[in-house]
Amino acid sequence: MRNLLLLVLAVLPGTLFAQSYPTKPVHIVLPFGPGGIADITTRTIAPKLTAGLGQQIIVENLPGAGGIRAAETVAHADPDGHTLLLLTNGNAVSQALFMSLPYETLHDLIARAKANPGKVNIATIIPGGTQHLAGELFRTSAGIDAVVVPHKTTGDVIVAVRQGSVDAGVDFIAPLLSAIKNGSLRALAVTAGKRFPGLPDVPTAIEAGVPGYDVASWNALAAPAKTPRPVIERVRAELIKALADPDVQKRFAELGVEPRASTPEELRTFFASEAKRWTAVVEKAGIPKQ
Repeated sequence: MRNLLLLVLAVLPGTLFAQSYPTKPVHIVLPFGPGGIADITTRTIAPKLTAGLGQQIIVENLPGAGGIRAAETVAHADPDGHTLLLLTNGNAVSQALFMSLPYETLHDLIARAKANPGKVNIATIIPGGTQHLAGELFRTSAGIDAVVVPHKTTGDVIVAVRQGSVDAGVDFIAPLLSAIKNGSLRALAVTAGKRFPGLPDVPTAIEAGVPGYDVASWNALAAPAKTPRPVIERVRAELIKALADPDVQKRFAELGVEPRASTPEELRTFFASEAKRWTAVVEKAGIPKQ
């Protein structure tokens, strides 16, 4: 899954001016716990934003309820640019890949699944999250009758694959790199449309025989409705500068995160298309609404 950090802010038209913004610390609320890829990337750029904006950036972790808790917190905050949300298509800002020990290639896994309908298990984490849906999309895109099995944590997925209690797994690249490089896990493919530089010999799922399968996890910053446009533009400008910092670029490259700038309008269009795409995946997989 190609990881893209969209350097934008969602915004609705506002009429206030923001010459003095910010006047107090700026909070970025994350719908995930500490230590994950979203948390790491946000904390990587936070000092740069602090320097650029002249006010402390405070990262708040509010996991739970599928991101609803964090989103509601920001939606009900004052629309003055001092409370922002890390918007995401699922719950990570990195890359996902398929890994397994019993198979040489992704093609072998698909062949086994087709020869044994309903008997191949694919581990993921968090039902309804990015990894889970990427697994479901892989299952349907590859045309196989396999079982996607959600686990509580990435660690649980790794253990399940190592012990052979599942046939393969789907998760983000960053927490798996050490296990892949020491040989305890084998990367079958990356889900993105292009290869991950940190694993140049690992093919994409498309290259490995799953036409059209291109899954990218992404994050963006969002602000409450009615936040003044000048405030949005100020934060966006500082965010773009922060992401151009060599130290940030180096750290993101290690994590497999690719910065990409866009406008609020482009984000709105992109978000709508992503919502439509993943709604179709959820409906096809028969995942019940919570």
